[in-house]
Amino acid sequence: MDFVVVNCNKEGNKISRDIYGHFSEHLGRCIYDGFWVGKDSKIPNINGYRKDVVEAFKEIDIPNLRWPGGCFADEYHWKDGIGPYEKRKKMINTHWGGVVEDNSFGTHEFFGLCETLGCKPYVNGNVGSGTVQEMSEWVEYITFDGESPMSKLREENGHKEPWKLPLFCVGNENWGCGGNMRPEYYADLYRRYQTYVRQYGDNKIFKIACGPNAGDFNWTDVVMKNAHQFMDGISLHYYTVEPGWAERTPAAEFDEDRWYLCLNKASWMNHLVETHGKIMDKYDPEKRIALVVDEWGTWHAVEKGTNPGFLYQQNTVRDALVAGITLNIFNNHSDRVRIANIAQAVNVLQSPVLTEGNKMIKTPTWYVFHMYKNHMDADFLESFVSTQQIGPENARVNAVTSSASKKDGSYTITLTNADLKNSRKVCVKMDGFEKISSAEAKCLCGKKMNSMNTFDNPDEVVEKDCAVSVNGNIVEITLPERSVVSISLK
Repeated sequence: MDFVVVNCNKEGNKISRDIYGHFSEHLGRCIYDGFWVGKDSKIPNINGYRKDVVEAFKEIDIPNLRWPGGCFADEYHWKDGIGPYEKRKKMINTHWGGVVEDNSFGTHEFFGLCETLGCKPYVNGNVGSGTVQEMSEWVEYITFDGESPMSKLREENGHKEPWKLPLFCVGNENWGCGGNMRPEYYADLYRRYQTYVRQYGDNKIFKIACGPNAGDFNWTDVVMKNAHQFMDGISLHYYTVEPGWAERTPAAEFDEDRWYLCLNKASWMNHLVETHGKIMDKYDPEKRIALVVDEWGTWHAVEKGTNPGFLYQQNTVRDALVAGITLNIFNNHSDRVRIANIAQAVNVLQSPVLTEGNKMIKTPTWYVFHMYKNHMDADFLESFVSTQQIGPENARVNAVTSSASKKDGSYTITLTNADLKNSRKVCVKMDGFEKISSAEAKCLCGKKMNSMNTFDNPDEVVEKDCAVSVNGNIVEITLPERSVVSISLK
């Protein structure tokens, strides 16, 4: 039996709802055919936004949406995406598939999407190929309330009132596709560019610096040392790739070893968050600055017959385990991790939603976000797990992971079982809780290790009720093999 102890007497920080954010890049079919079909489309839409996709994301209470990239952000020039559609400048999306980008989805469309979704806009500015003036004018165009050249241009384009811009990142992956910069150079650029990300009126912009690629701890150290006083957050990008970049296989084509290799790679997020967090502690011991994991998720080979530059991949129970393990890690480090964005929202990489023509499916990953949403803005509770390490010698993983929180008198415990072949009985002790009056549980699992939802069978992997027993302050539950489980207690 595995054991979990939840310390109900020690409430910690809030688990920021922004940990459950999403990412939309001009890449493949994420924007076009994903969120945006246009007002004249035969596919049901809300002012051009695909209705079924909007409803799916509203159901998981999406907190924020990141745009326009990704690598695309550092070649995106925002003025190409405003004004009448027929006059917008077309370009070649050289990063992703070499297709024509007609800029029919731009600033107005993005902020309209966020209003439709009821979420915060998170914008990435162009440092790699853009100028300080360009970034400064974009912020003015979005947020300035008064008489200015950019506010007048915004009004001419049909939006008199300014928008709120709560989250803004100065560049993207500037160590790579955003300019191949050294951290010393980027730190100086960040100091310069962020100066002109003006705070107009009562609009408070949370400024985020481009952080490291995975385990580049030197980048974090140098940028924090030289620019921490000018930032509110620093980003981290890490993808679960197994076992090597060139050896990737499509999402549903793997054996037992690759099951564990993938979950082992996902679990490394814990080491990254802790190590980068310790470096940040040197310069920010009060944890004012957030670690913003704004690109995370699985990166498999594309599905056969699809454009390699579109990064379209299926989504199985294995991906759901990656999501559950990762979100538990973020919850358990929510004193430092306060914003995160899974890559990406629709039709790209580990998407919660996939579309094909007028059809849409919710992937196993979507259900994990649905099961975990009660953690958003809840009080974090420490939980301690006693479990086995399982898997082959080169890919050991914890059989069970957990995180816990409290909100409005209710307790949420989320658990993952990485065991491919065995169910696991778990005893959860709610330490400091006298007597549990009610308990219910939801479970997500699959008949096979690569079970997935398809357009022909969209409900193969869905959350279902799960039996749970209670005795005083003890909860006992059996986690099915390869499962994600959410328990709600009162």
